[in-house]
Amino acid sequence: MPDVDSSPIYYGWKIVAAILVLLTFSSGLSFYNHAIYLNVLAARPVFTVQSVSVAVSIFFFSGGISGLGVARWVQDFDPRWCICTGAILSFIALTVLAYVNSVWQLYLVYAVFGMGFSASSLIPATTLVTRWFRKRRAMALSIASTGLSLGGVILTPLSVLMVESLTFETAAPLMGVLYLIGVIPVALIWLRPDPTAMGLSIDGERVGPIIQISGAAENLGSSVDKKVDVSLDGLTFKQARSGRFFWGVASGYIFLMMAQVGGIAHQFGLAREQLTESQAAIAIAILPVASIVGRLIGGWIVDQMSIRAFAIFMMVLQGLSLSLLATGVNAVTLCLGLGLFGVTVGNLLMLQPLLIAEAFGVRDYARIFSVANLLSSWGTAAGPAVLGFVYAMNQNLYGLPYTVAAMAAALGLLLFLAGGKLHG
Repeated sequence: MPDVDSSPIYYGWKIVAAILVLLTFSSGLSFYNHAIYLNVLAARPVFTVQSVSVAVSIFFFSGGISGLGVARWVQDFDPRWCICTGAILSFIALTVLAYVNSVWQLYLVYAVFGMGFSASSLIPATTLVTRWFRKRRAMALSIASTGLSLGGVILTPLSVLMVESLTFETAAPLMGVLYLIGVIPVALIWLRPDPTAMGLSIDGERVGPIIQISGAAENLGSSVDKKVDVSLDGLTFKQARSGRFFWGVASGYIFLMMAQVGGIAHQFGLAREQLTESQAAIAIAILPVASIVGRLIGGWIVDQMSIRAFAIFMMVLQGLSLSLLATGVNAVTLCLGLGLFGVTVGNLLMLQPLLIAEAFGVRDYARIFSVANLLSSWGTAAGPAVLGFVYAMNQNLYGLPYTVAAMAAALGLLLFLAGGKLHG
């Protein structure tokens, strides 16, 4: 029997709050912490900035490939077990990461870490939100995905302090424990696979075994009784991939994510060119704070205007902010650039699942998003490595790498525009 929700507050908002907490830990200890792991590991004689940048790329590529299996798992079974498994894999990877002493070990650990992150982060999280919301999906996604940035605000500075005071060998396993504590209890206690598990329909309306819908039959002077299945709302993956819009989003996000993740992964090194290590640790908190504020405002704006138009504006702003960071003029332009870049990080991460859900519906969302996520993982995988290699070629200076990131953002915008309108 399904649980019955007697609360006056729609249980979907409790799902949103739970996902916010879950993403805070999963993103803060992985996505935003890569800049810390990169600098700590690259300082060891056996590794270089380039080799660790490749490891970060492997993390994202591994997550993209395993995401196809995660999507099927989430589609067919309770997402909570997928999320818990991902948390356990991430705990193992973080625990072992402190003790790797060769490049192949580093790459293997990052591959496992990527699988764990994929299973406990965006694919199950955004799938749950799209199942629970239709009318206020943009706001729900903006609030839930705020956890992605909160992780950077709360856990990344904490991780820096842990590494500095405890050493990386002690801090990394503790971060793994935090991953477990922050994800598994929340998932098991509060998450539910869909509204029907609580005796509800999407957006919170109570349902009995039958809902009466008066449609075309009203014109004949009668009504037709039928069950409403929210899972059938939308297009199949085959239908989605046959249109230009899917390929515009999927291909555009390859380069948008290359620019975004490459910029995030190297922001600590960029800040250290002009600031001390302690100042840089504070400066990198600007990006996630701006991401939180920008995403929450963006979630409200998207409900008032065209999603596509807002996405285009964010893509333009991403290219401009990366260009500003590339100039490396002074600490003021650094902080301003990180702030503007953060606004785009928060919104572009929210917009990809929102664009897909808006264009294609819930029916095959997990599969459609996982394939788009796999393609964008090529960019997330390449971003840190590409910027790392350009950094090495540019006499260990970050001006040219961030110029390359800005060019990738511009290319992503052009590909997205080529995809045409949302419902074209």
